[in-house]
Amino acid sequence: MRELLDALRTWQAEDVAIGRAVVVRTFGSAPRPEGAVLLGAADGRLAGSVSGGCVEGAAFEEIEEARRTGRSRVIRYGISDEQAWDVGLACGGTIDVLVEPAVRPELVTAAESRDGRAVLTLLPPDAPPPEFGAADRGTGAPPTPPVVVDAAGRPLEAGAPAVPEELAATARRRIAEGTSGTVALDDGQQWFVEAFAARPRLVIVGAVQVAIPLVTLASTLGYETVVVDGREAFLNRERFPHADRLELGWPDEVAERIGLGPADAVAVLSHDVKFDEPAIVTALRLGCRYVGAVGSRKTQADRRVRLLAAGVTEGELARLHGPIGLDLGGRAPAETALAIMSQVVAARYGASGGPLRPHTEPGPEAATGTALRRAADLAIAYR
Repeated sequence: MRELLDALRTWQAEDVAIGRAVVVRTFGSAPRPEGAVLLGAADGRLAGSVSGGCVEGAAFEEIEEARRTGRSRVIRYGISDEQAWDVGLACGGTIDVLVEPAVRPELVTAAESRDGRAVLTLLPPDAPPPEFGAADRGTGAPPTPPVVVDAAGRPLEAGAPAVPEELAATARRRIAEGTSGTVALDDGQQWFVEAFAARPRLVIVGAVQVAIPLVTLASTLGYETVVVDGREAFLNRERFPHADRLELGWPDEVAERIGLGPADAVAVLSHDVKFDEPAIVTALRLGCRYVGAVGSRKTQADRRVRLLAAGVTEGELARLHGPIGLDLGGRAPAETALAIMSQVVAARYGASGGPLRPHTEPGPEAATGTALRRAADLAIAYR
């Protein structure tokens, strides 16, 4: 939903009626995950996707119907559904889609928030069951007000009753993961938990050339960006039009102003010992989840000696990524920025940053076999 906020704001400014469809459950190899959204405007415009293209037209018609009736309903699309042969999922998966006549303001507020939140939506009583299989389309029901909870699973509205513990626990887990899904409670009610993880933040120390494409990449990936430098001439909106925040000052001063903490990633790029090393010490001691610093291996070795002398522990130094970034081979500013951002993302998800599968050098026979298999696959695909 977050990636559709710009389109939503544009349409709302034009006073166009907008409904939405959202994937609430998947079975098999569904093309889009739970939480994938399609917005449909009354003038025929679409934004987003619930299926990668194969059921968008049908979903838009359901949005139109929902706006006409004012009722929400859940529709199951899949190979077991007769309608699948007309609009069906080529991948063979099955999806449950909640269709709503309007976009709730509570949902927009939650998606815009930097803090972790989840919107809990009670599905209509005739929604398909959690089990896989054919399901009636149902008549739906008027939408019930959603419940918005914080990262602890507590309702944000003052005086609101507590949500059931199973639902609150699901919300806490989903917010931490940044995933959405449906939970069926013992009383038979089904709730869709639409989670928005806390927006990640990248703090870039040093308004150098590499920082410019790094801000753009981070912003594209949904990160809040802060650029820190002590040189006013380098730190300006002309150079950093996409940065969320520009902070002029020394790293320790700025750290306090912005509330630097364990959820943040820090990239130290300034190439200035007087600026770099205080920033590294501050980020390590505050427990930032990623700390990387530019510099050759010799620079890193010399820096290590100075940091140890300054009281940084071996354990803290073990968390420092230096030289910063993954080894992608490129040296241009944008390529260096990509290497840095790749490592930041890998650290966020606890990934190695290596290939998805081991690389081996195939011999001639293997290469020929691979080519033949690809040709066969293409022949089958286009038969």
